[in-house]
Amino acid sequence: MPIRFFTAGESHGPGLTAILEGLPAGLPLTAEDINRDLRRRQKGYGSGGRMQIEKDGVILTAGVMNGLTTGAPIALQVQNRDFRSWKERDITPITTPRPGHADLTGAVKYGYRELRLSLERASARETTMRVAVGAICKKYLHQFGLRIDGYVAQIGDIEADLVDMPLDERIAHNEDNDLRCPDAEAALRMRELIRQIKIDKDTLGGVFEVVARGVPPGLGSHVHYDRKLDARLVGAMVSIQAMKGAEIGSGFANAGKRGSQVHDEIVVDAAGNLSRSSNRAGGLEGGISTGEPIVVRVAMKPISTMLRGAGSVDLATGKPKPTVYERSDFCALPRAVPVGEAMMAIVLADALLEKLGGDSLDEMRPRFAALRRNQLADLPMDNVTWRFGYEL
Repeated sequence: MPIRFFTAGESHGPGLTAILEGLPAGLPLTAEDINRDLRRRQKGYGSGGRMQIEKDGVILTAGVMNGLTTGAPIALQVQNRDFRSWKERDITPITTPRPGHADLTGAVKYGYRELRLSLERASARETTMRVAVGAICKKYLHQFGLRIDGYVAQIGDIEADLVDMPLDERIAHNEDNDLRCPDAEAALRMRELIRQIKIDKDTLGGVFEVVARGVPPGLGSHVHYDRKLDARLVGAMVSIQAMKGAEIGSGFANAGKRGSQVHDEIVVDAAGNLSRSSNRAGGLEGGISTGEPIVVRVAMKPISTMLRGAGSVDLATGKPKPTVYERSDFCALPRAVPVGEAMMAIVLADALLEKLGGDSLDEMRPRFAALRRNQLADLPMDNVTWRFGYEL
């Protein structure tokens, strides 16, 4: 059964809910396994005032008994503490849509007569439940040695110097500062840029990277567009609020180079193990994992809610009017990293389940051990001539 998950809830409603279906029975799981990533999602320089209010903690209400998953759908809840200050409040109408948000497009699609109905559901508060679901998928992947981590590579026009920094070193230092940037010197400059952007009453975006290590070769498929693992990963990343682009490995940089500068050459050692001399493809070829680390880079636009406002039109009067500030972050990129990790975990857990089959961890472990690897012994070739044999 493929993994499916749904989220429900509004930014200032009573709480958020998620249902996750498809995980096997026998996975050890506690609320703290999830809360660790929920806490990470709430930390990061540049965040707004709400992160001082909410202290997110999950309640597991179905699908987990005595600390083990049962194979049934898992139900999760997170309460919104901020709801207490809204439930008895008369809501001031919002009639001036913010450029870059779902205010206007939501009203056009659903016929809303109050723009708050758009922003309440479109809010990135919804990513709380994505992180919760992703944390469960991470726990599943950990059973097979897969690890997922992320870090900030760029904020505004300041890029971290990661070219000569080994992948393991990037990950080892991704939580050293509240920018989640493994380049300490770049992190200082990023912090100063965010400080200035606050003064300017503006916002910033940037680029983060998510890496999966320990992924076996052979996940995904080249035979259908919707089974290609790179397509699934890119789609998952740009489904996150404010994400406007994603690439696998150094995809966009590779587009300006020659093939001899791009493709990861295959080498073999004395024991018959195949590997790559580089990983510019980001761990995927033909929509299938190569066994190298999977690397996805994600571009986040600056958040659309700005203290300085933006030009818009009051839909109630039909006259030009600047937008009104709705509490938000100045730069949410460090907080977006755990969300990107979650989405990668969900996609890879689904791909691994697709490969292994089975209803319990006990069924899956021997199947994982028997997977075909990048070894000559696993890849016997007939090396004889043959014909297609189509009867046309």
